[in-house]
Amino acid sequence: MDRMASGWINGFIGVVIFSGSLPATRVAVMQFDPVFLTVARAAIAGILALGLLIAFREKRPSGRDILSLAVVALGVVVGFPLLTALALQHVTSAHSIVFVGLLPLATAIFGVIRGGERPKPAFWLFSILGSALVAGFALAQGLTASPVGDLLMLAAIIVCGLGYAEGGRLSRTLGGWQVISWALVLSLPVMVAVALLHRPASFSGIEAPALLGLAYVSLFSMLIGFIFWYRGLSQGGIAAVGQLQLLQPFFGLALAATLLHEPVTWAMLAVTVAVILCVAGARRFAR
Repeated sequence: MDRMASGWINGFIGVVIFSGSLPATRVAVMQFDPVFLTVARAAIAGILALGLLIAFREKRPSGRDILSLAVVALGVVVGFPLLTALALQHVTSAHSIVFVGLLPLATAIFGVIRGGERPKPAFWLFSILGSALVAGFALAQGLTASPVGDLLMLAAIIVCGLGYAEGGRLSRTLGGWQVISWALVLSLPVMVAVALLHRPASFSGIEAPALLGLAYVSLFSMLIGFIFWYRGLSQGGIAAVGQLQLLQPFFGLALAATLLHEPVTWAMLAVTVAVILCVAGARRFAR
């Protein structure tokens, strides 16, 4: 199997895993404080990552890699989980999932800035059109209902795109699972301290669905998914493989409807399909 094909396969597996993140977060924030959920998932994943690094006797990253790892940590360990957890107090997971349509564009922009990639002009035309469709959906649906939730989701997409691109660039030298593991370990002391400060007074009243949501976002969304995702970005290219994120709304909307029984409107489906078609066109011109 060539490197490009491997990149697409790894990226696809990562997207499938990430598709459950927003529904799982939605379930967890029903009983967990968003700040606690953010730091707890990072602390749990960080402890597991530390164990992996010790078990495989990985060498420490160089000094020049620390700043990049800090960017990854701020983007995907803290920024995206916290902002989405706060947003999901105002909007449904089905509504928020549509914003994932902006992630390929954000990742591609930062891929150019940080990864040195140069997609063709037609790529930007398709990507911007897809983003405009998502923004139009938000204006039509969300501003009168919850402008705070939509703004939080937009901020989450920006920091996540930066974290994806920076992690994909760094994975070329450190390796995919090593990047997310070191980013988690770098933030571990702060995450553990804040988790202890914001922990619930008692866990006895926390129901199983919320605990399962916490377990999913800690193990899969925060660690396992990134192992595949960063490997895929490094092998297949940040801008190109990043377009796979447009499959995420399909999976996420299906999960939101099936597991949470949330309404999925024809408008949501129409926008999701239209955006995926736009970014599918952009993928053709990613290189």
